Amino acid sequence: MDFDRDWKFVLVNPEGITDPSGSYVTAHEPSFDDSSWRTLNVPHDWSIERDPSPGPGTTSGTGFFQGGLGWYRKTFTLPPSLAGKKLSIEFDGVYMDSSVYVNGELAGNHPYGYTAFNVDLSSRVYTDGVTPNVIAVKVQNQLPSSRWYSGSGIYRHVHLTVTDPIHVARWGTFVTVPDLEKTVGAGYADVRVQTDVVNEGGTPKDVEVRSVVKDANGKVVAQATSNATALGPAPQRLTATLRVEHPTLWSLANPYRYTLEITLVSEGKEVDTTSTRFGMRYFRIDPDEGFSLNGEYTKLQGVDLHHDLGALGAAVHRDAQVRQMTIMKSMGVNALRTAHNPPSPELIDICEEMGIVMLVEAFDSWRTGKNPYDYGRFFDEHSDADIKEMVNAAKNSPAVIMWSIGNEIPDSTSEAGLAMAQRLVDDIKSIDTSRPIVIGSDKYRRVPSPTSPAARILGLLDGLGLNYNTAKSVDGLRAAFPGKFLFESESSSETSTRGVYQDPHLLNTGENYTPGKRATSSYDNNLASWTMSGEYGLKKDRDRKFFAGEFLWSGIDYIGEPTPYDVYPVKASFFGAVDTAGFPKDMYYLFKSQWTQEPMVHLLPMNWTDHEPGQPVAVWAYANVDTVELLLNGQSLGERKFSHKKTLDGRSYLETDEATGDDKTFTTGPFPGSYTSPNGSAGKLHLSWNVPFASGELVAIAKQNGVEVARDVLRTAGAPSTLRLTPDKTVLTADGKSLAFVTVEVVDAQGVMVPSAANLIHFQVTGGALVGADNGRQESAENYKAPSRTAFNGKALAIIQSGVTAGPITVTASSDGLTPASTTIVSEGGTGSVASSAVTVAPAGPARSVGTVPPADPRIPTADASYSGSPQTVPAAMLDGNKDSGGWSNFYEKAATALLPAVSSANASDWVSLEWPQARSLDSVTAWFTIGPKRVLPASLVVTYWDGKGYVPVSHPTITWASASNQPTVISFDPVQTTELRLEMTSPAPGSATGFLQLSELEVPVGR
Repeated sequence: MDFDRDWKFVLVNPEGITDPSGSYVTAHEPSFDDSSWRTLNVPHDWSIERDPSPGPGTTSGTGFFQGGLGWYRKTFTLPPSLAGKKLSIEFDGVYMDSSVYVNGELAGNHPYGYTAFNVDLSSRVYTDGVTPNVIAVKVQNQLPSSRWYSGSGIYRHVHLTVTDPIHVARWGTFVTVPDLEKTVGAGYADVRVQTDVVNEGGTPKDVEVRSVVKDANGKVVAQATSNATALGPAPQRLTATLRVEHPTLWSLANPYRYTLEITLVSEGKEVDTTSTRFGMRYFRIDPDEGFSLNGEYTKLQGVDLHHDLGALGAAVHRDAQVRQMTIMKSMGVNALRTAHNPPSPELIDICEEMGIVMLVEAFDSWRTGKNPYDYGRFFDEHSDADIKEMVNAAKNSPAVIMWSIGNEIPDSTSEAGLAMAQRLVDDIKSIDTSRPIVIGSDKYRRVPSPTSPAARILGLLDGLGLNYNTAKSVDGLRAAFPGKFLFESESSSETSTRGVYQDPHLLNTGENYTPGKRATSSYDNNLASWTMSGEYGLKKDRDRKFFAGEFLWSGIDYIGEPTPYDVYPVKASFFGAVDTAGFPKDMYYLFKSQWTQEPMVHLLPMNWTDHEPGQPVAVWAYANVDTVELLLNGQSLGERKFSHKKTLDGRSYLETDEATGDDKTFTTGPFPGSYTSPNGSAGKLHLSWNVPFASGELVAIAKQNGVEVARDVLRTAGAPSTLRLTPDKTVLTADGKSLAFVTVEVVDAQGVMVPSAANLIHFQVTGGALVGADNGRQESAENYKAPSRTAFNGKALAIIQSGVTAGPITVTASSDGLTPASTTIVSEGGTGSVASSAVTVAPAGPARSVGTVPPADPRIPTADASYSGSPQTVPAAMLDGNKDSGGWSNFYEKAATALLPAVSSANASDWVSLEWPQARSLDSVTAWFTIGPKRVLPASLVVTYWDGKGYVPVSHPTITWASASNQPTVISFDPVQTTELRLEMTSPAPGSATGFLQLSELEVPVGR
């Protein structure tokens, strides 16, 4: 029974788990007055309702969101018909460290935030239909408790379970199909059903267990009966085999499911019925042959996903999960790793329905934690129960093909960790021996000593998930551990921001630390020290048949872990192929070109507007066909072609023929310094042109055998004119839960999206509710629940929830200076009952935008820059009064990676600016340039000012250059009246490590 509705909630303390006022000491008591608390429905995540904040207690790792102490209460009555029944409450997930009280009595405690648990109510509740019962749940999320955004609260569903004293035990059904690989060829499948039954009624009784298998159309295809004799409180396990003729197998292309119905009969009366969906499939993960499903060789084309749902936070919404997985499947994904915790039941069901296999993972830490308040505190006492809960919850799913005992576990290299691993493996095998057990690890980038704990732990496992291994280290591990299958549990981790591009000629780039511009390049070329490009990971996996596949870190950006930045308000990750709003980045199209067969082509940069006439633009095309022609305003810029190649085992692929410079560990052979396939070739997975920019239309035409099979079009946008709203569905169920995701685009008068638009968009909804807004931007302090959202690179997202009354839901978006737009979604069905309405929407303040609030004093400027090379050299440092050191600089040094050398490459040009809240008269500016081994005077310097429409060069400039470092360089010019002055500078040595610029101070005369 659904037990989600009409809970009371109060957030006692967002900064810690204490009750500072002492007002909630008796919150568990039935008599406690909760009338002032919020009424809401669960799933609920209180953290996502708050503004991200730089403190206290928050970190970038969890997205600068607070946790703390919260209480939930639910008051309800139970009818007399439930007297004598077995009653329990089931929580699918509470984050974290929860205590459950029933009518004032502590009935259970569950520390782990990612596993389900139940609490027995039978002897603790009233069933007279009159006396109210009160369940109170105390939730404590002491930060930091996670390396990523966890959310806080009862964030998964809650159920009230009612059974007869004679019933199938919790998790008491296990369905397997042994020997299917052999029997399916003979036209049948033997379904083995293991059922645990129990009698808590006091008197032993004989019980008949009827098992029925139905196909997807509800037709009975097999049935069997077994019997429990003198069943008492000790569970009895009964096993039945049901033969299904001509079975339909569950597969990636046809995820067919059957239903097992179990009925318990005692004294001629049906006393319990359960229903379990399952699928029939067989698979192998072989150390030499890789992964096969139903006898067909298949690469695991996987992604890692954390559990948050963007603007919805951690609160489970099936429609949001369906949308995420639909986007992933459209990229070619066929596998999911639940990083780094057991998933919700809904996600398992969705993967079953969609034909996506799963690696289900238990923990991110064992005894040795990674944060002060993480699961490590509870591991010794609770890990046995938690990992068994994980297995029981997912054991009947045909989608699940592997169990993982952890991710990047510090204890996995210690002697103590060996015993922990053995215990966890034993826990899994005590329930399920049909699936392999693995670990995801960063501890095997070199082959460990055979006697080391790492090697001995691997000896306990069936296979090994590798996090960020080079191709050569993969081959070394295969040679050292020939009996273990290998795959990449985390690949790439390249970072990117939708619509942002930098240094296409470099394989790795620096980051821009200018506030408001903290983003990373989408040319697959922003890499942390441990990471690798998306192209590299794809090639490494492709070339090795034995390698079962890869899981891209990550499929979708998530809240928290904003590598490479560690500064407020950068609160979301850059790792995803898709941003938090669900908008694809260019990385999505790279993987789609390698993982799908339907012809496609994608151009980048996705912005054919914000360039200067004649400016060279590096244009790339991702495609899964061999030929792409590029046209600019109807004129061909030439065809580019991939070569047809084959792996050593005969699989075909497309790739260019050229050195790539992407793997310094290859020091010999035909392409030293480049990843070289075992077949001796090297190349790229994209085609490229260097195009002088001209406004108009850029078209890529993908061809097979000279015939167009796909195209991508970029158009130059004009000024923002209006908004365009596109819902992902036009009909919703009026159940108070269903969601529609409305994409909002800022478009010009011709309907072309303006790719750099940043308009503040306001939402109004009638007939439903706005439950979240997003734009995919990582650097943002805007509240996800606010009724407004700033467009980011032309786009925003509104998430709409249905009410419980049928009728139209109208969504209107408006923005100052733009024509507003509306869309209508039809809501069907519904009860119209106020009691079952959705009441989960939290009040939120106005949307906040990133940027510096102008100071009150009109004489004091704020500073900006096109690019800042480090957190210490941002524009504001030019205004600190220190002319001897520090200040702004575009200097950066990017550390070497496992594959690439360190990089420090000066930009060809950059600008810095000063801005005032009111216009003022200016006729000079003084700059203190720092000169040294890597920092030089600019080759050219042009002063421009904002005239209300654009930046205009000042007239008659005169530059008196300083003769030494950190001495004044004075630029004089004819007076201008302006709010912003800009210095546009070029480097005398662009692309070198000695051509950087630094300004310790920038001043204009005061009082003009």
